[in-house]
Amino acid sequence: MREEKPNNPSQKNKNRKSWLWPAIYSGFAVLFVGMVWTYQAVTNDDAGEKAQVSQSGDPAGGGGGEVTLETNASNETMKFPFDEALLDNVSVLQEYYDMEADSEQREKALLVFNQTYVTNSGISLSNGDEPFEVKAALSGTVEDVVVDEFMGNKVTIKHADGLVTSYGSVTGILVEKGDQVAQGATIATTAANEWNPTAGNHLLFEVKKDGVAVNPGNYLAF
Repeated sequence: MREEKPNNPSQKNKNRKSWLWPAIYSGFAVLFVGMVWTYQAVTNDDAGEKAQVSQSGDPAGGGGGEVTLETNASNETMKFPFDEALLDNVSVLQEYYDMEADSEQREKALLVFNQTYVTNSGISLSNGDEPFEVKAALSGTVEDVVVDEFMGNKVTIKHADGLVTSYGSVTGILVEKGDQVAQGATIATTAANEWNPTAGNHLLFEVKKDGVAVNPGNYLAF
């Protein structure tokens, strides 16, 4: 009679090890591939979003830089409407007419035409009757360009936060209605006009907040 050999425990352990480690390796491989695919999908989505923003803010791409300009404008502080290198030379020729100002300042803000007094809705800036380049005080969109030889040509720019600036008595206008303008960009050159001949060569700088004329001195240290 043939004797049965007892089962060998070491053989069973070897069989278990032969399939256990390949299974673990396969699990790690599947997990790693899944992580790689997820990373690539997220990266591609982010790149697509960045490309769309870049294209809409690229003037060459037809976006006119609107995204960049609008973002900048909301964070900007108004600057002088001329090169700051001229700050010591440019003076306020005629003040903004403020009802709450003293009588002397209100008198300086009265413009005379045909023996009639008109209140000044902005400030008249002069460089000793010498012409100077007019700069955009803030980034924005050109809302209007008016050509008027008698009153003087005028450029109006709309900005963020309900602000609008106007630049009157100018010539050599470099912008058109609808243009996006960056803060500090040259938009025109000062000139004289027939309506206010006593001012000579000057810039009439006006500021409106929510459609109401305000003193530019509230924003700039004139």
